Amino acid sequence: MKMRRILTILVVAAMMCSALAGCSKGDAQSGVAVKDILDREVLIPENAEEFVCIGPGCLRLYTYVADAEKLVGVEDMEKDDMGRPYRMAHPEFGEMEIIGAGGPRNAPDAEKLLVADPDVIFTTYNSDAAAVDELQEKTGIPVIALGYGNTAVFDPVVNKSIEIIGEVTSNQERASEVLAYFDELKADMESRVEGVSEESKPTVYLGAQSMRGMHGIESTSGNFSLFNAIGARNVVDEAGISEYIMLDKEALLEMDPEVIFIDAGGLSLVMEDYNSNPSYYEGLQAVKNGMVFMELPYNYYSTNIDTAIADAYFMGSVLYPDQYSDVDPAEKYDEITEKLLGVSLYDGVAEDYYGGFQQVILGE
Repeated sequence: MKMRRILTILVVAAMMCSALAGCSKGDAQSGVAVKDILDREVLIPENAEEFVCIGPGCLRLYTYVADAEKLVGVEDMEKDDMGRPYRMAHPEFGEMEIIGAGGPRNAPDAEKLLVADPDVIFTTYNSDAAAVDELQEKTGIPVIALGYGNTAVFDPVVNKSIEIIGEVTSNQERASEVLAYFDELKADMESRVEGVSEESKPTVYLGAQSMRGMHGIESTSGNFSLFNAIGARNVVDEAGISEYIMLDKEALLEMDPEVIFIDAGGLSLVMEDYNSNPSYYEGLQAVKNGMVFMELPYNYYSTNIDTAIADAYFMGSVLYPDQYSDVDPAEKYDEITEKLLGVSLYDGVAEDYYGGFQQVILGE
């Protein structure tokens, strides 16, 4: 374990580096050159052994690939473990040194990062390359930008980020295993619906989608990545909408999907709304026919990729019972978290959210 430097020495060193055109660990003459997702080339120490992760979802990606014992601090945001499998898998994070507040609205804390003194900082605070360069200059520590891309599952930016983490932490083999598993899951879901015609697929809608907080039935998305992964007929897509939207409730009545999934994060709001206006909901065939189901929320400090994939399998089992007859969604959730985090976590997540995957009876 390398000796920690005193904060005042670190601050003075950082100021001197800045005065000399921004020297840093990443600017050293010897090291390994790594390109991050912003296409920045960063020099890191050849045998980097200590790391920190800052920004939404950064720590999650790290835990899929690298050794948690090599972290020298976590953001205060990471103290809460509700609904985040990676955090539930690592209770020790609750006792670690704080390296900043964290959260999507907070900036990195250069002073606390200096105190932690990692060999490399991973970040998803990536407004632009200049901001990442500025943090590197302030701390004198190499900063590697990671990201999640635009989709909840199977995004190439996530794949690239996992490759980078493997390279920087010398866990290339583990990174390859994670990426191969993602490819296996993606191919499995695609193959299950290859012979299913579009006309025979039930129409489906996602309601109460979590998006920077809780929302009611009108919160939804076109081009929804989980529906795309399982080849579902999203009524929002068919209405020509390709992004997140707060849909007019009357438009939902006109779309009248055969199946509705409710995000557990907004289920209480949907229940309240039903109690205030049951006749509206009874006008939807999915409600009348008992075809309303709950997905587990996966947007919490960026995407819980494990939960999102498990949600897709649950949705597939509802929409295509014959094609998914071999899938128990709870067991699939445990398989996914075992592969990515080394722990079965369905029971813990289900305890946080109404008991887990289920049919929803509005009004009960």
